[in-house]
Amino acid sequence: MYKLVAVGGKLRGTEIQLNEGENVLGRGMEVDHSIRVDGVSKRHMSITVNGDTCFVQDLGSSNGTFVNGKLVKNATVINGDKIAVPNVIFQVVYVKEKKVVVTKKVAKVGDADEAALEFKDTVPKDFIGRVKYFFKHKVMSVIYSFNEQYEWSVMLGILLFIFVCINIGLTIGPVLRDGKELLKNEIVARGGQYAEEVARFNRAALSRGDLNRLNTNFLENSAEDVKSYELFDLEGRIVRPVGKLNSYVEDAFSVKAWKQILGGGEASLRKTIYEVVGDGEIGIGKAILAYDTNTGKEEPVGIIAIRFKPRSWAAQAANQSGSYLEALIITCIVGVVFFGMVYYMTTRPLEIMRLQIEEVLRGKRKELEMPVLFDEIQPLKNTVNSILQRVREMQSEDGGDFAEIEEDGPYVRTLYEFMNGAQGPVIVLNSEKMIEHINPEGEDLTGMRESSAGGTSLLDSARDQGFAATVIDLCDQSANNEGTSQSEVYELTGKNYMIHVSSLIGKDNFAKAFYVTFVEDL
Repeated sequence: MYKLVAVGGKLRGTEIQLNEGENVLGRGMEVDHSIRVDGVSKRHMSITVNGDTCFVQDLGSSNGTFVNGKLVKNATVINGDKIAVPNVIFQVVYVKEKKVVVTKKVAKVGDADEAALEFKDTVPKDFIGRVKYFFKHKVMSVIYSFNEQYEWSVMLGILLFIFVCINIGLTIGPVLRDGKELLKNEIVARGGQYAEEVARFNRAALSRGDLNRLNTNFLENSAEDVKSYELFDLEGRIVRPVGKLNSYVEDAFSVKAWKQILGGGEASLRKTIYEVVGDGEIGIGKAILAYDTNTGKEEPVGIIAIRFKPRSWAAQAANQSGSYLEALIITCIVGVVFFGMVYYMTTRPLEIMRLQIEEVLRGKRKELEMPVLFDEIQPLKNTVNSILQRVREMQSEDGGDFAEIEEDGPYVRTLYEFMNGAQGPVIVLNSEKMIEHINPEGEDLTGMRESSAGGTSLLDSARDQGFAATVIDLCDQSANNEGTSQSEVYELTGKNYMIHVSSLIGKDNFAKAFYVTFVEDL
């Protein structure tokens, strides 16, 4: 198994676990391992792992890939080689994997037993149960199919964004539409008053056919927001404005109002025709009625058609767009916060379970105990505990030793005794790579003091993160190679030192303490 440890640059101390097969590294999103550093291309390089062989290939990056200081297009690397990309230096580390082979007789499982292990979910009889069943097996099956192609966190973000948009559309949308409808009705009423005023001034003149008496100064000089108007007789001949005198109506809304008023019967003669005819424009049409002494009732003598473009309509449209945008931004910010809360509340139990499984395997814990309330994960916890119990039983049957709980203390105290007789700088770490002891020479060399750094992680206490990452990497190599000493040259206080790390392996075959020494490389 190979991994990359950043020993220099902006990512110093970072570890990247390489998978079997091709591993694409770069600054982009669609890579196996993301390196978010300036100068690194979106698809910078690939590292292919095939068993014990590791092969590096540059993917046409802008700034190139260097292996041991040489620019390469492709190269085979081994344990200890350094791969450099802009602002980061990685060291290739080969980790010898521990494999435990357990020989156990397994009874043959028949078809009936296999069927018994299948997950079955019957359709409930009650209404609420049926709804839940339909949602789980029909609706969620579509989501599950997407989840097979996209990461769970990406799916959660997409679903949350869709929820935000739907929520805005269903809550704010109706309010804004109602406000727009109310404003439109108010504008139609105001436009109808303009049309009524023109009809009142010109009713008598139209009935007599006296065009010289027609008065539309109100629309031309006083009425606000009137874009255009046409006053015409029942034949469609325009009598005002003067510029269109004796021509016939051609405006689409005027023709439509003319046909609706004259073709709609008695009721249409007395109502105001309105229609949204353009960007922020409303058309207002109304018949002009005059008393006819022959029939003894009011008869139509003309029609007024007004194109009304109120400034309040445009302002309302701008405010509406602003309201949608403001609601979207605020809701998205809140959605991001809730995304983080849901994401970490969901992943925390899994992270706790992973750490506790490792502690059980290292002999520091008997079984998994969930400190958070998560009923849905309890069956998984019980199953894992059962598996761990069976591992104990099989190790016991095969003659293996399984330490229930083995403390680091005895091993740390042993190395402390060795440190007291040492001549050079020495650091003693526990199994978690936390500082237990540093002798005076080690304090002078590393700048760390046992009084302040004791009980803290090496990464938190060391000023040079590259030094901390190098020591931790050597600890891992020693632990995975049965405690044998591992060494590497590193520059400290302007001089090169050979750092040696040895580990004490416990009865459970895990490293319990690390002994770090420094020898100046002359």
